[in-house]
Amino acid sequence: MTFSRELNVVSELRKLSTIRGQCSKIFALAQKNGLKHFSLHEEKLDDVVGFVHELIKADYSSLKIPFHSRWRHFEAGGIPRHLKMQDQWGECDAMERARRHIDLVVVSVLLDAGAGPTWKFSESQSSSTFNRSEGLGVASFWMFANGEFSSDHAQPHRVDAEALRNLKVQDLERGFQVTPENPLVGLQGRVELLQRLGRSLRNKPEFFASGASFRPGNLIDAVMSRSSSAKEIRLSDLWQVVIEGLQDIWPSEGRMHWNGVNLGDVWHHSALGHSNEPSAFVPFHKLLQWLTYSLLEPLCASGFDVSGIEELTGLPEYRNGGLFIDFEVLKPRDSQTLLIPQKVDSEWIVEWRALTVILLDHLAHRLRLKMGLTEAEFPLAKVLEGGTWKAGRRVAAQKRAGGPPPVQVISDGTVF
Repeated sequence: MTFSRELNVVSELRKLSTIRGQCSKIFALAQKNGLKHFSLHEEKLDDVVGFVHELIKADYSSLKIPFHSRWRHFEAGGIPRHLKMQDQWGECDAMERARRHIDLVVVSVLLDAGAGPTWKFSESQSSSTFNRSEGLGVASFWMFANGEFSSDHAQPHRVDAEALRNLKVQDLERGFQVTPENPLVGLQGRVELLQRLGRSLRNKPEFFASGASFRPGNLIDAVMSRSSSAKEIRLSDLWQVVIEGLQDIWPSEGRMHWNGVNLGDVWHHSALGHSNEPSAFVPFHKLLQWLTYSLLEPLCASGFDVSGIEELTGLPEYRNGGLFIDFEVLKPRDSQTLLIPQKVDSEWIVEWRALTVILLDHLAHRLRLKMGLTEAEFPLAKVLEGGTWKAGRRVAAQKRAGGPPPVQVISDGTVF
């Protein structure tokens, strides 16, 4: 995409097509060996395809693969926690069921940043212990189930602005079992993110207000107001409500701004131009895309049909991106950089993430050819779940004790 100053730059940078467009420019430079930090070795991509294919055959022989979603983490240990909770909702209609599911998913996704190598959550109900994303998912689920995000004790299974604005570090420490012996990375940043979410719910009534209620789940009403059907949701409408409604939740420090607007997960790369040129900005919107992926299944379970899911991109984060480094599809020009924590706005990280987005598209295409499936039969949402995220974790465990990803990122918990 070619930017001009006459365009609404903020709107362009929020488009899912712009993510692929800008990342493709970085990928094209890599194909010409023109990047400063990484070299690209596409000849090794088939090795990754074969590895992912073997995982899919082992885990999903019937090919009944669910969408990549936070929903999976609520089922950690094979326990359908969210479905058991739903059984308590009685005569809840489809819209209110969708609102409650969205409430849960939104806070859980925003709490889903890297937990660190030692943090864990012990679930008394199952006598099980979980770490990393599964642990964060189970911990956030129980905070939601216990009414920690609701200011109305009569309606605990919801999230509202008042409860979020009043959330304290001590609340998250208690809910996530954080102690000096069980530290959680980015605790303060997580609390501040949810507090900003609470303020945003109030400040964006067109997306989140219903009477006196300001909830994330009310976004379903905003989405359906744009639909010509009582049951069909266009992904483009859902994405627009998500990215516009949540535009104010990001920290201001360390982020790029345009005409006073915080751009969120958008970063500059000098190979594309100067830092004041929109054509040199590379958007990812990883956390909001992860949120949108995570809304698909609960919306479908509530009786809605979502079309256009192929517009979402692959998620440029530790596991997907680590997969390509561990298989040497991507090689850092200086191998020592893998030993040094990188800043999230560094060009090293921007290159890695942009290349990951396009490589995931290429991998998905080759995988479909290998399996004889179409994009409609095997969308990227299933490739990720089936899939690349698990493969990234699996190969990391084979290469490094404890299974950490190959890349270390200095992050405040609001990007990855």
